Amino acid sequence: MQAMTAKELEYIADSMSNEDLLIKQCAVAAATMTNVQLQQACSHMVDVHTQQYGTLLNALQQHQSIAPAQPQS
Repeated sequence: MQAMTAKELEYIADSMSNEDLLIKQCAVAAATMTNVQLQQACSHMVDVHTQQYGTLLNALQQHQSIAPAQPQS
C-alpha cells in the first residue's frame, strides 16, 4: 500500500464531514418521525452512514501508519 496524496486525504476528510452531517440529519429525522416505517428507515440510514464514516476513518488510520513523517517536497 502506498501513502495517499494530500488531495486524497482532503477528499476523505470532506467525505467524513459529509457522513457526519448525514448521521446527524438522519438521527433528527428518526427522532421526529411519527410514521414507524419512516422512523425505522431513518434509523437504518444512521447505521449505514455510521459504518461508512468508520470505513473512511479506518482508511485514514491505515494511511497514518505508512505516511512519511515529513511532507515530501
